[in-house]
Amino acid sequence: MDRLTREERSANMRAVKSKNTAPEILARRAAHGLGLRFRTHPADLPGKPDFVLPKHRLAVFVHGCFWHGHAKCNRAALPKSNRAFWSEKIARNRLRDRRAYSALRRQGWRILVLWQCQIKTKEAAEAKFRSMIVASA
Repeated sequence: MDRLTREERSANMRAVKSKNTAPEILARRAAHGLGLRFRTHPADLPGKPDFVLPKHRLAVFVHGCFWHGHAKCNRAALPKSNRAFWSEKIARNRLRDRRAYSALRRQGWRILVLWQCQIKTKEAAEAKFRSMIVASA
């Protein structure tokens, strides 16, 4: 059973930001620290990536493990209450993500997904960027 009331839980979930989250800011700082230049939240691209590196044709999505259903991650555990709602919501999020990735690839973009649990430090995010940038060189 949830220790919060239904209204309190709902208020908590509504308060979760979708833009400029702590993991997203950390990822942008890592990219900037490597001298990479980017645009944030480009509305003209499918799925509105968190940011893009136009020079490298790289679209970056920084995903929260819970909201995007990160497999085998503690942070992605479904709440005990209203499980059907949450499993459907996360399944819809994952489907939306896959569609956005496909549309971006058709436009010639490469995709980098950074999971909240994998980029706890700026160094970890930098390593992910280096591996993608070197792969394109």
